[in-house]
Amino acid sequence: MDRLMSIFKRESAIVPFVAIILGLLLGALIMLIGGYDPMLAYESLISKIFGSSYDIGEALRTIVPLMMSGLAVAIAFRSGLFNIGVDGQIIMGSLGALIVGTQLSLPPFIHALLAILFGALLGGIWGALVGYIKAKRGINEVITCIMFNFIALYLSHYIIRLYMPQAGTQRSAMIHESASIQIAWLSQLMGGARIHWGFLIAIVAVVFYHIYLNKTKWGYELRAVGLNPDAAKYAGMKVPNVMVRTMFISGVFGGLVGTFEVLGVFNYIAINSVTSGIGFDGIAVSLLGGNSALGVFFSATLIGALTYGSQGMSFGAEVPGEIIRMVIGFIIFFVAAPGIVKLLFRPFDKRTKKKV
Repeated sequence: MDRLMSIFKRESAIVPFVAIILGLLLGALIMLIGGYDPMLAYESLISKIFGSSYDIGEALRTIVPLMMSGLAVAIAFRSGLFNIGVDGQIIMGSLGALIVGTQLSLPPFIHALLAILFGALLGGIWGALVGYIKAKRGINEVITCIMFNFIALYLSHYIIRLYMPQAGTQRSAMIHESASIQIAWLSQLMGGARIHWGFLIAIVAVVFYHIYLNKTKWGYELRAVGLNPDAAKYAGMKVPNVMVRTMFISGVFGGLVGTFEVLGVFNYIAINSVTSGIGFDGIAVSLLGGNSALGVFFSATLIGALTYGSQGMSFGAEVPGEIIRMVIGFIIFFVAAPGIVKLLFRPFDKRTKKKV
């Protein structure tokens, strides 16, 4: 039994790694078919990421929302829920941060902290509503999440146009400087990269996710409900409460994405007809990371780096940025279908040869 467990753990670590290699190879093949130079493209991608201190800072800035979004999706997955409404929770988090950032005048540290907390709270409430409707009314969370995404989008537009518009533009007013979470001195050192305290908060969130999931009673209940809600109910666990609580935490993670973007990157909210899509990217991050804390950290780093580096491919090798999205899609496909990866390695498996 111990040997089987060690083999399983080894395979669970190897499959994502092999999936990444296969995704990059298939991406290179598509470039060759399209008449592009894959070596130059990948070289340009790496150069863009590590080309300067500014690029490194902006790459880190790109990774942060993916990491938080991945955590939001992962914790819901572990409880058996599919949180496809992270985009809506991001919007509510950004709206909460904008309200505090524009409507209040407070000392710098207190102002920024209150804006983060209020944004996270709104995101959490938005997620908890989905969990409540699922737990109490039995309505599928996917349908509820999709509807809540649109409600959040247009509700934020309405509130911004009514109370916080920037005259002559399609965006909100700017937040007060005291609410900003940008790290000014580090940004200057890195050539103006939009570095903010959200990166450190994201690291804390990853640690919190691991401890909460694996070291606490609530985390045990969450995993039990995710594996078998009927058995968890029979064991005396309050399944509806677990669902609501989990979706609240998931919403907090999503809401923090919005607060970081408003307080640390843009300092305003643009009025767009579509959501950011970061919540859907979080699904890819969560799947690639196997819903584990460390996995989400590394998968967000990979996808964020590829996303930012794709700009280098466009300018350095004239390769369309959409190809890197295809590469990410290939990687997720192979992770979601590990049997294909294992099938490729079956001829090299000594155990298989012995059986034959």
